[in-house]
Amino acid sequence: MTPAPASPQSGPRGLDLDRLRGHLDAARPGLVAGELSGRLIEGGRSNLTYVITDGSARWVVRRPPLGHVLATAHDMRREHRVIRALHGTAVPVPEPLLLCEDESVLGAPFYVMEYVEGVPYRTADQLAPLGPERTRRAVLGLVDTLVDLHAVDPAAVGLGDFGRPEGFLDRQLRRWGKQLAASRGRDLPGIDELHGALGRALPDSPAPTVVHGDFRLDNVLIGGPDDTIRAVLDWEMSTLGDPLTDLGLLAMYSADLGTTDSPVSTTSGAPGHPSPAELIERYAARSGRDTAAIAWYTAFAWFKLAVILEGIHYRFTLGQTVGAGFDRIGELVPVFIEHGLNTLQEG
Repeated sequence: MTPAPASPQSGPRGLDLDRLRGHLDAARPGLVAGELSGRLIEGGRSNLTYVITDGSARWVVRRPPLGHVLATAHDMRREHRVIRALHGTAVPVPEPLLLCEDESVLGAPFYVMEYVEGVPYRTADQLAPLGPERTRRAVLGLVDTLVDLHAVDPAAVGLGDFGRPEGFLDRQLRRWGKQLAASRGRDLPGIDELHGALGRALPDSPAPTVVHGDFRLDNVLIGGPDDTIRAVLDWEMSTLGDPLTDLGLLAMYSADLGTTDSPVSTTSGAPGHPSPAELIERYAARSGRDTAAIAWYTAFAWFKLAVILEGIHYRFTLGQTVGAGFDRIGELVPVFIEHGLNTLQEG
């Protein structure tokens, strides 16, 4: 994570440190002992994450992106609720300290949680220095953490009404089909075939669990002498639903894209990285769930990412994206479509 420095007086955009200090002093007297400074943690894709400190202690602030429109897409109450529910279970999450829904403080709802030391490994190149043994241990630990998450009884932690599990897969498929329609600006051979084939082969879901919705290596912090999962982050897509959607996405992100110098990378190229098949086998053995239909879930993950990338490419063609790599996103979409079709056909 690359810090964007800011002075204690101003703070980074979206984080008024004076107003934040006033709110913290009122809501959690004695928490902050000195003048606050803060920095934005770069690399986030949606909600904004800041590290703040009073010189002796550190905390994390999460808020929606600047100028956000759809509150439901950046629901701070929902994120705060799920980490509060999971804190104290076998799932490692930061301790939530407070939720603020008063938009006069920072211009949007936000929450504050403890700061957890650890590294989010985003690419195979970042994993490689760990060496094969440590990489293998870290990635297998990711699977074990997913099993722990899916073992949580939602009702027992106050999340019994956290989502609508009935018809979950059908709604997901329709949702991403609508997303595709909204960003379709060119011919994409195979995308409709993939969408249709997924719809005709909907599996029967197992009992619903809390699902993370974006479970992968760079959404967790790894640290300590044993490279353990210190915290699972970015719960904005979490809900109650089919747990195998999390596993399918993890398998997809652990596969080899078959491309070089890609702006979207998986971690599979790191020496020692377990194969998707090994991750699936470990999940099945530890969770006791039937993973016979995992090809569908992995193909759905390829489809979902193809739609997301096409949306980015579409915005790029309209001049609505800024930064390096966006000009090459469009060429990746057919790769994801092909992987999805092959995964579904090979079963």
